[in-house]
Amino acid sequence: MKKESIIVCGTGIAGLACALGLARDGHSVSLLGPRHEPTRQDPDTYHPRVYALSPASQALLERLGAWRLMDARRITPVEAMEVYGDGDGALDLSAWQDARDTLAWIAESGEIEHALQQVVHAMGVPWFEDAFEGLEALPAGVRLRTRAGRVMQADLLVGADGARSPVRAAAGIHHRYTPYGDMGVVAHLDAEIPHQGKALQWFTGDSVLALLPMPDTSDGAQVSMVWSLPEGRAREFLALDPQAGQSFLAGQVLAITGARLGRVRLRGRPLGFSLSLERTGMVAPGVALVGDAAHRVHPLAGQGLNLGLGDVRALIEVLRAREAFRSVGEARVLARYRRARAEPVLAMGLVTDGLHRLFGTECAPVVWVRNEGMRLVDRVPFIKRQLIRAAAGR
Repeated sequence: MKKESIIVCGTGIAGLACALGLARDGHSVSLLGPRHEPTRQDPDTYHPRVYALSPASQALLERLGAWRLMDARRITPVEAMEVYGDGDGALDLSAWQDARDTLAWIAESGEIEHALQQVVHAMGVPWFEDAFEGLEALPAGVRLRTRAGRVMQADLLVGADGARSPVRAAAGIHHRYTPYGDMGVVAHLDAEIPHQGKALQWFTGDSVLALLPMPDTSDGAQVSMVWSLPEGRAREFLALDPQAGQSFLAGQVLAITGARLGRVRLRGRPLGFSLSLERTGMVAPGVALVGDAAHRVHPLAGQGLNLGLGDVRALIEVLRAREAFRSVGEARVLARYRRARAEPVLAMGLVTDGLHRLFGTECAPVVWVRNEGMRLVDRVPFIKRQLIRAAAGR
């Protein structure tokens, strides 16, 4: 099979993983984008952004050679998950219910990036520290320009350049953007009561609070908070001075969780980001999108990165299985990639958006139905096993 050139634009987790996977399959791959070396943290300081990696995502990082380079002391296995409705509904999912040891692993974004960068360097993948500027479609492949004036040609351009993807815009790929009017606020918290390897989530009606297990620090137990709430309230909280912010958050978490982890205390300043539902056409002649450039979903299920790494796996598999006479950037090949991702992306979007809307209404019958539904699911082992397998990404 002819060795064709592929440029991956975007040097975050999805872009690095995509470049590595394609390079391991024998493709001639180059990276285009800034090189941000994540700062290695001291034992008691953690990157503010963490991800819940599914078994499928963990397996991909293992195959790429990155998982073994990550500091195991900074990774927390999730053995169970408790979800609470805004009434008396509750759902308890445990790894043992599907005969597995772990539901997911909580890892810092910086740790994942650092490990992937190490493998990229070891494999000698060319890395152009430049910015994408423009794109021209060719009869076969694409020609692109960079901010520094470099002209590059490739059989396939992979856009892994984030939610505001310049590649997507230049390629004219359809993009539908629906803002939720909410913000996600993330921070790490000291907890009075150990988390015991459980991820905890509360639906309150107008917000969703998730507390994810993290490694202990010298101050004791630690969790990572992901709190999605109306943008106005979020901005008011983020604007508070540290002391007022600490007091406000401690009171809110105590009230929402019923002191499930006792009293909590902020570790550092919280960060906020706007939430939206975004869908795209995924491909154009000579161009394929992965990760946030291709789609975004509500973070209440914690599946954003897993969905992006699923794109990476699918693109690698489609290119590997193509006929010898077809180019990596051929429309028919890229259409297969789009079809392969259509169902998983649509399903995750429908689930997260549906849950957001379901728990966002105060209509009494709906409140009863959603909480009764949680209680029903919690009583049916088969449904719980299917939920666990779906979250595993297999």
